[in-house]
Amino acid sequence: MNAESRQPTDFEMAVYDAVRLVPAGKVTTYGKIAERISRGTARSVGTALAKNPYAPEVPCHRVVRADGSLGGFYGETSGPEIERKEKMLVREQVPFIKQGKVDPVAFY
Repeated sequence: MNAESRQPTDFEMAVYDAVRLVPAGKVTTYGKIAERISRGTARSVGTALAKNPYAPEVPCHRVVRADGSLGGFYGETSGPEIERKEKMLVREQVPFIKQGKVDPVAFY
């Protein structure tokens, strides 16, 4: 989510457009985004989101791993950024089954 001087690729824009559709209070997975746009893999979606120059309009904090764990945020997979991602989801009333795992009822 660092501001970059380069233009996002067509793939990155497709990822960002799909993520914009995830409503507050819900999450989706990296893999589901790849399926929705019929391109890439969960990993490539994560890489695109790590470069997201449009946050918060593109709410990349609403994308988690298939097992409900938080994955990454701002290119980090642990530490303060993951805590920040969790706090953002809690503010949106995303339910958690235990610390760091989103309740499956929140999946969009």
